[in-house]
Amino acid sequence: MPDVFTTLYKPDVLSCLADLSNDEVFTPPSVVNDMLDMLPQELFESPDTTFLDPVCKSGVFLREIAKRLIKGLEDKIPDLQERIDHIFQKQLYGIAITELTSLLSRRSVYCSKYPNSKYSVSQFDDVQGNIRYKNVAHEWVKGKCCFCGATESEYGTQKRDGMESHAYEFIHTTKPQEIYNMKFDVIIGNPPYQLSVGNTAGNSSKAKSIYHLFIDQALKLNPHYLCMITPSRWMTKTTEGIPDEWVEQMLDCNRIRVLHDFEEAGECFPGVEIKGGVNYFLFDSEYNGKCCYYYHVKNGETQKRVAFLNALKTGILIRSPQAYTILERIAKIEGEYYSDEKYNFSSMVSPKDFFTNKQVLTSSWTGFSMVKSKEQCVKYYINKNIHKSPYGYISLHVIPKNVESVNIWKVFIPAAGGSGNDDIVLGMPFVGEPNSACSQTYLVIGYDPIKHNFSKEECENIVSYIKTRFFRYLVSIKKKTQNGPRQVYQFVPMQDFSKPWTDAELYDKYKLSQDEIDFIESMIRPME
Repeated sequence: MPDVFTTLYKPDVLSCLADLSNDEVFTPPSVVNDMLDMLPQELFESPDTTFLDPVCKSGVFLREIAKRLIKGLEDKIPDLQERIDHIFQKQLYGIAITELTSLLSRRSVYCSKYPNSKYSVSQFDDVQGNIRYKNVAHEWVKGKCCFCGATESEYGTQKRDGMESHAYEFIHTTKPQEIYNMKFDVIIGNPPYQLSVGNTAGNSSKAKSIYHLFIDQALKLNPHYLCMITPSRWMTKTTEGIPDEWVEQMLDCNRIRVLHDFEEAGECFPGVEIKGGVNYFLFDSEYNGKCCYYYHVKNGETQKRVAFLNALKTGILIRSPQAYTILERIAKIEGEYYSDEKYNFSSMVSPKDFFTNKQVLTSSWTGFSMVKSKEQCVKYYINKNIHKSPYGYISLHVIPKNVESVNIWKVFIPAAGGSGNDDIVLGMPFVGEPNSACSQTYLVIGYDPIKHNFSKEECENIVSYIKTRFFRYLVSIKKKTQNGPRQVYQFVPMQDFSKPWTDAELYDKYKLSQDEIDFIESMIRPME
């Protein structure tokens, strides 16, 4: 058994930093080196290769690259100091995300936060060296930054006077090539993932993803190689702020040579929880072919496949190899049902906030009565945190929209439940009788009185279908956060709801193998 010293001691200060709880996720040196291993190693043997980290935090990327170059150029530049000067002044470049991280990066790369001081391992003429930081400002257009989407209410000077603005230089320009005015062979880094955009729904704060903006800017520089680590939620189109078109372009470009995808973010960032996991990839501008895709699952197992990322033409990345084969089996029966909403279960699920607006019937709204009366006679299903009773009563006229759906049989299901990575996946569905509505806590299944118009028995059969392991596993392919909008039901095929459904019937219908059945049942537990 290893001793305490072996298991707990971390001689590298940047490894310690990566373990700290912080709004910014610092990359451990071990992960950086795994990313660098994806690159052709001859890059580190050339004195002409140029590297850029456009999102410097700890400087760990540039530091680990420097180590490899110092060793790789030993024969070409024998003198150590001459070699170090060449590497630091002509091959390594960085753009820090804050003034503090610029100092930290210079300290870890140059061994001095001031590279023009006598303590710097390479002498520069100025205090920044090749790791620059420029304090730029957001550009507000109607209360939002036209570059990153930050809200003026959260990041304006009145709110953050004297604080970091989070206006990152690399993405706050239309011409990133003018920052250094040079060509980079490799762009690599760990960009900021998101920005808070404040309270936008009456009861909750939202965050907008921004890491794709750094990828777009990097591609404008036309590097030979681009390597970045990001959350994996973009793969399933379940990320606030990332357009579906961007995801499709990433999957269809066929220039991602290698992709490592981690189901648990803690495998890369110890102690850090990022719903949906994280990934890092190698984009090669001169490559056009299948991707070598590694899926690192929770138990430490790594599953590998070599395929086009959008091989099934689903519009998202099917991460699990088992999911891939299960969807293939279903498609043999149903055709490409997942390619058009009208052929899959998502067509049954309402948009979010179906009955509500930003003021009325929100999850925090309390304008209901606990006593049914002639005026307040509509059964109203509420957020369990508002009242111990699951429902109250409201007047029909207070419902802002979709009033025509009040008087039909339907199914209610929590709009948020589970994480997508748990073994339940969805909140408990239940039948909603005529003369009923719900807060924004729920989505409505069978919401359209013209297209759906189900009977009570059909609604009960829909509930039986939702509660199957088969159904919830298919939802889990796309659902990677608590939120479960209609889009996460894309891979669930439609059924005949004149009868109830069991897992055994569904396994038999789609001819799943025993291994596939065992896999589903190992991932999803029964819903009580």
